[in-house]
Amino acid sequence: MVSEFLAAQRPRRADAARNFDALLLAAREAFAAHGAEASLEDIARRAGVGIGTLYRNFPTRRHLFEAVYAAEVDDLCRVAAEVAHLPPWEALAAWLRRFVEYAMTKRAIREAMAGEESGIFLACLQSMYAGGTPLFVRAQQAGEVRADMGIDDLLRMVSGITSVNYPDEGQRDRVLAIALDGVRGPRR
Repeated sequence: MVSEFLAAQRPRRADAARNFDALLLAAREAFAAHGAEASLEDIARRAGVGIGTLYRNFPTRRHLFEAVYAAEVDDLCRVAAEVAHLPPWEALAAWLRRFVEYAMTKRAIREAMAGEESGIFLACLQSMYAGGTPLFVRAQQAGEVRADMGIDDLLRMVSGITSVNYPDEGQRDRVLAIALDGVRGPRR
């Protein structure tokens, strides 16, 4: 459903589609770095397009937020499929590393849209769980993940870790590694 939402928004002409993709990438980076108040002019500049092109693709800031959010979840689902062939713990850990990037962007967007609901957010949540749950279940069945937790527990824990500001990514990565050590099942 999320990929269909993005496909419906993405222009068909090759040059317009490149601009759309460049704007999504630039917005994702800007929101992760500067929060939801990131300058739209700066986003357009980062994407190498004019502000008019940004507004043609995303008439309001909310349209841009929704598209960036959907693109992040779509990528998260794609990563779940790409890593599914790895051993259970490696697959889950690889997906969680991408989830951390998603959570950083999500935080900025959710703060900006606090109290506003959108059908796309519900579709994104469902898609995200559909992508990650099989990896989690497989790792849990292999004894790599504690039996007394669910995927919701795991995603809330990782979301909590990413909601804190760290002086650098290294510290965030160390805190995440410590937390994931607690997620692992008993070592054989």
